[in-house]
Amino acid sequence: MASRTIVVGDIHGCYDELMALLDKANFQKKDRLVAVGDLITKGPKDRETLEIFMRDKRFSTVIGNHDLQLRRRWNGEKVKLKSAQKKTHKELKGEKDKYAQFLNSLPFFIDLGTHLVVHAGLRPNVQFHSQSTDDMTLLRTLGPDRESRDGTPWYHVYDGEKTVLFGHWPAAEPRRGPKAIGLDTGCVYGHTLTAYIIETDEFVSVQAKQTYDPS
Repeated sequence: MASRTIVVGDIHGCYDELMALLDKANFQKKDRLVAVGDLITKGPKDRETLEIFMRDKRFSTVIGNHDLQLRRRWNGEKVKLKSAQKKTHKELKGEKDKYAQFLNSLPFFIDLGTHLVVHAGLRPNVQFHSQSTDDMTLLRTLGPDRESRDGTPWYHVYDGEKTVLFGHWPAAEPRRGPKAIGLDTGCVYGHTLTAYIIETDEFVSVQAKQTYDPS
């Protein structure tokens, strides 16, 4: 079997579900796993999730908005943390230097050739080098408030050269646009963890063990 690139949606500390997903996908030594960011916060096993991404060279990820807030805090910026971020900060702060070093290494995008991985989105009709980091970590719609759920979703309009694989905006099924696929299917909220296998154009998903964040 040829090597595969498996891109997984927002994990949010759902380590057990990630392991179940990789088992279901028959993840092999020559395969690669790429995450769309938000490895941590809200779920039960932030430390385990970070550790496997730090330890296993087959694993890589872009940075998500929750990861980014903790990175900023651990780097000494005076940023306001949300409740789930505060919980993760408290649990990991004894080893925060180690985890901050890892988060500092994470890019805002990963270019997979035919596909681009970002956490949230890209602006349609904007050159890639001009995309903002706020858009890459927070974008949902094209109105005045990039984080609003009301308005035209960016991925309905985006029609770039490469297909964008993203997360950030949970939905019951993967979101689809002309050249974009959203992979956040709300595992941490009791739904599913979903991955997309690029070479076979195939989705794999597993059910969450429980609802970790009722919001």
